[in-house]
Amino acid sequence: MSDVSSKPTAWVTFAAAIGGFALFVLIVVIAYLPKTPAPLGDGQRTPEERKAVLAELRAKEAKASTSYAWVDQEKGIVQLPIDRAVELTIQEYKAK
Repeated sequence: MSDVSSKPTAWVTFAAAIGGFALFVLIVVIAYLPKTPAPLGDGQRTPEERKAVLAELRAKEAKASTSYAWVDQEKGIVQLPIDRAVELTIQEYKAK
């Protein structure tokens, strides 16, 4: 009688081992599956487009950090080159 009761337990153990192994394989395949690039669209750009946008942004930032310009003329807010802004800030702190 003990032989009959151990068979279902053996089958359950075998099925659990196979299920666990299958789950492990599935996780490994999902984790290491080569990622295919998503089709372009929804705001995605090619590497060349991203490089061009970055170059444009850096040129704009370089110009803004080295030139004078009005930010809001009515309020008297100006854009200064970084070097000049640092000089004025140092003068202001020395005056205090």
